[in-house]
Parts: sequence; C-alpha cells; structure tokens
Amino acid sequence: MTDPQAASQPCWYELGTPDLDGATAFYSRVLPWTIVPSGIEGMDYRLANDHDGNGVAGLMDLGDQTDAPPPNWIFYLAVTDADAKAAEVTAAGGTIVASPADIPGTGRFAVCADPQGAVFGILAPAPMEGSAPTVGAYDQSVPGHGNWHELVTSDPEAAAEFYGALFGWTKSTLLDMGESGTYQLVAADGHDVAGIMALMGAPHPSWGVVFGVEGVNPAVEAARAAGATVVREPMEVPGGSWAAYLVDPQGAYVAVAGPQG
Repeated sequence: MTDPQAASQPCWYELGTPDLDGATAFYSRVLPWTIVPSGIEGMDYRLANDHDGNGVAGLMDLGDQTDAPPPNWIFYLAVTDADAKAAEVTAAGGTIVASPADIPGTGRFAVCADPQGAVFGILAPAPMEGSAPTVGAYDQSVPGHGNWHELVTSDPEAAAEFYGALFGWTKSTLLDMGESGTYQLVAADGHDVAGIMALMGAPHPSWGVVFGVEGVNPAVEAARAAGATVVREPMEVPGGSWAAYLVDPQGAYVAVAGPQG
C-alpha cells in the first residue's frame, strides 16, 4: 500500500450539514468514530476520530461553507503547495470555490471544482511533530477511514485527463457495467483510489465518498434505524467487498464498504 499522506492521495474528508448535532449523533452510531470539538475559535468545527484517536474527517455547518451548498461530503487531496496547485486548477479549466487559506496546526487548503463542476479540496499538510500518527484519513485497511471515491461526471474522459494532468492519477482497470456504461478505475502511485463514470441520471457532476466499516449489513441497519435513506442496498463489488449507498438524515450522500457482515 502507498503512503496515505503522499501527495495526490486523499488525506481528509469534510461534511457540510444543516444539523451538526444530528449529524454527530448519526455518524457516531453508523461509523466507528468519536466526534469531538476541534477547538477552532469562532467556529463549531467538529473532528471525527477513529478508535486510536487518529483524525479522519471534519463536520461543519453549511453556513460556514462557501455559497452555502446543499448537504455534502467532500475529500481533500494532499499537495505540497496549495497556492501553486490552485493556480494549476484554474489553468486547466477548473474553478476555485474557496481560495487558499491557512488552518493553524493543520496546513493550507483550498476548495476547487473540476472543469465539469465536481467539487474537491486540496490540502498542503503542516509538518507533523513528535510521534504523530502515520495513518492517513484514507486507508482501506482501517474501518472508519476513507475507503473509496466515485466521480459521476458529464465527461468521464476529460475528467480522467484533468486529474491525471494535475495529480498524476493514471487509468487502470476499465469495467463494463452494461447499460450503465463503463466504470474507469484510476490510481495514485499505482494504487487504485477512485472510479469515474457517466452521470447515469445524476443531476450534476459530483464526487461521492465511501467509508470503510467492519460489516456493511450492520452499518446499513444502524443507518436505517437512525433515519438514513438507503439508496442502494448492500451489493458485492469487485475485489470481494460489499458496498451500500445512503443519504444521511440531514441530506448528504455517503456510502459504506467492507465485509458483508
């Protein structure tokens, strides 16, 4: 497995929600997270930590996100220079949703959209001190961490070229999904991290995030009991894992993957 903190690897996840308390209760029940205040002055930003205390995601009020979008999950890609990469995004036809800014003790970030309009983030992590954990927010071997990323887009080929040019992602396996078209796996440093497909009825291009769980069936039942809508029931996916797709009670789309359970 590649270094989860390496450049061009997903390194952080973030939820924008209209109900922070409700989202905190929901994700604490469905995922193996402990959600705590971040301590950021003047902002109710909450941190989702795994059982070992490693940070995986942040939760924030929609009003604190640029242009107050609908409930959403986004992920951040690790970069070495957030300002330089943001300039590359615009030069390649993308847009900057939130300009580069510093997060004390964390790094410098920006929120971007690719040329088709799908939103993602970039983060130049601050140097870690002492015996900081080496496990990143994206780690397919750890339940509760980022497990996969899926892009639905109006132009899959152009999207693959965009992420390839800016982040060095390469095409790997192309899966035939029959009437649904193709599903292009893409890799970072030789490790598959995402899939790209056509819109297939989705209203607009967007990224979806998938979190690992110890058992997909128990996670889905916990989510259903906590008020989520199950968009796709658990199904087997290539590689022997199972996945299910949900809309949380606050309206954000999210998926879980792992053993059937």
